[in-house]
Amino acid sequence: MFTGIIETLGTVKEIREEGTNLHFTIESGLSNELKIDQSVSHNGVCLTVVALDDTTHIVTAIQETLEKSNLQHLSQGMKVNLERCMQMNGRLDGHIVQGHVDQTAVCIRREELDGSWEYRFKYDSSKGNVTVEKGSVCINGISLTVVDSANDEFSVFIIPYTFEHTNLQEVNTGDTVNLEFDIIGKYVARLLHK
Repeated sequence: MFTGIIETLGTVKEIREEGTNLHFTIESGLSNELKIDQSVSHNGVCLTVVALDDTTHIVTAIQETLEKSNLQHLSQGMKVNLERCMQMNGRLDGHIVQGHVDQTAVCIRREELDGSWEYRFKYDSSKGNVTVEKGSVCINGISLTVVDSANDEFSVFIIPYTFEHTNLQEVNTGDTVNLEFDIIGKYVARLLHK
């Protein structure tokens, strides 16, 4: 379980194919603090550390994960948002994030405002996922508040700190992001559609 508060950015150093799996070597300031078998959120996707050294760690994404996330679009040199799993004795600064990406969305607008940024995303609403105004949504592993919500799109505002310390700075119109919808909202939506 995660909070959606990004700890640091990692850099993709290498991508190796093995069958339908992709092994990602990630360089980060957290790598030397990780352990084998530890769960780490990469752009909001919970992945298991399978190997590491002082400056890098390796995680594996299977075909199911690649099909449901933007990890398939990663290339060498790209930045990924990293967060270690939540400690049960700490504060929940973001919201409850499972690290299970529900689907992807496409950025349809990025606008720099005077001191902030507005991003608007479009997603396939036929999958039954919803956003609500002032509710939570996780984008590339980042806990954010929905500003405006429609049937198949929504917008968020980004403060300078979040812009500078996450890979949203690299997200432009037409780019694909990972979405994890609020767990409480998912349960309510499922109960209403039974």
